[in-house]
Amino acid sequence: MSANRKVVLYDTTLRDGAQGPDVSFSAADKERIARLLDGLGFDYVEGGFPGSNPKDEELFARLAAQPLEHARLAAFGATRRAGGSCEDDANLDALIASGAPVWTLVGKSDTWQVKNVLGTTNNENLAMVEESVGYGVGKGREVIFDAEHFFDGFARDAEYAVEVCLSAARAGATWVVLCDTNGGSQPQAIREGVRAVRSALAAANSPARVGIHTHNDCELAVANSLEGLTAGADMVQGTINGYGERCGNANLVSVVSNLVLKLGYDALPEGSLRRLSELSRTVAEIANLALPVQQPFVGHGAFAHKGGQHVAAVLKHRDAYQHVDPALVGNEARVLVSELSGRGNVLAKAREFGLELDKDDPQTRWLVNHLKQLEHQGYAYEAADASFEMLLRRLQPGYVAPWTVADFTTQVRKNGASVHAEATVRVEVGDAVYHTAASGNGPVNALDAALRKALSPTFPALEGVSLHDYKVRILNGDAGTGATTRVLIESGKATARWTTVGCSTNIIEASLLALLDSLEYAVGRTESS
Repeated sequence: MSANRKVVLYDTTLRDGAQGPDVSFSAADKERIARLLDGLGFDYVEGGFPGSNPKDEELFARLAAQPLEHARLAAFGATRRAGGSCEDDANLDALIASGAPVWTLVGKSDTWQVKNVLGTTNNENLAMVEESVGYGVGKGREVIFDAEHFFDGFARDAEYAVEVCLSAARAGATWVVLCDTNGGSQPQAIREGVRAVRSALAAANSPARVGIHTHNDCELAVANSLEGLTAGADMVQGTINGYGERCGNANLVSVVSNLVLKLGYDALPEGSLRRLSELSRTVAEIANLALPVQQPFVGHGAFAHKGGQHVAAVLKHRDAYQHVDPALVGNEARVLVSELSGRGNVLAKAREFGLELDKDDPQTRWLVNHLKQLEHQGYAYEAADASFEMLLRRLQPGYVAPWTVADFTTQVRKNGASVHAEATVRVEVGDAVYHTAASGNGPVNALDAALRKALSPTFPALEGVSLHDYKVRILNGDAGTGATTRVLIESGKATARWTTVGCSTNIIEASLLALLDSLEYAVGRTESS
């Protein structure tokens, strides 16, 4: 362990991460993420590949007009083409035009790739690397060299792979980053490769430093990054949430958490670590992707406890079943409730919501049994915290429902090629009665719109609440179309998320129950904050 050692963080979410399935960032999205990373103290932010698309060009223009305050902005590009010159290379021209102070140049370090992909000679590839790096340095840019396919190349021809790195260093690269491009390397190979390049640079008296860039095809990207860093690399490249091509890149959130909390390294300014959960969830929101519940350190289930014995132990000591304090990364412990729950789960869950229950109170015993009955009917509170909170609150003395849906109607009709859905609701709010109608692209959407039309004037907290996911599950398929249906609705406002559940033999009623829980939770959440 080295408490004083600094690891340099290089984020490539905006370029490598954007190559992941279902990831698409606008220029405004990219700028927002870049400034988030900058505010947390990341050392380098890679903006993209200038010249490859208009969005990246727009981003570099925005960041040139209003530069980042801490992070150095990097533009990604490749070495010159085989047989060409740097002065006539369109890719290098685009790097110049980007105005970025840092160039990250990728070049081959594997003899097989040189022959079969580039279609050139080993010597010409060395010249491409050295001339391109030298060209960027001559333009006054800091140049980082990404040795693509390094570990595959090192396994095939270690001498050549290392020589490629030395060529970049001789030309003035400040960093030589060793890339496990295909994501197939094991930790031992990472360690051997990093040590070999460090030794070669030291023997050459080169000031260039070593970085590590891994992919997750064997689900080893985080482990391989940590292995590379403990072997002597000083920079780690990766993406937020591990977004990236194929199986993704090294998840910098997990890498940083391990570096700081497990290895004692310095990776982010003091205080930034507590914002990692917020960063992870915000980037997921911008990418319009659900963050995996079990994402280590920052997922909503990363510190969740369900088993009765586990919860009983956690109630005695919070660290009984968690490896770190979740608050260190801005997360929190959670207790799940299900048919496996005992009184301890219910008591702990109620405490999360600010409700104190007495374990010996007959009402608490009744609540546990009632919960198990509801789960038997099909309710799934394990996946619907917000509905469970509403269940508890409705049992509290003095609870008054903010509204009551007295009546609702939905209808769907087809007119030619178009299908239309309409809904009407009659809602009682105190002494007032609201009768509203709305249309939508389906009966649930229409019902949602009609409810909001009735409730929004009285409950402004519903403004900005949106539906993010809608899941339907048939619980007893042998009953055919009369089967019991469970509906889970994930709603949100800004970066906050909550899930509610409804259950009925009628899918519309199940949807309405989940929807009403969601809206009431949103109102109560605002009033208690």
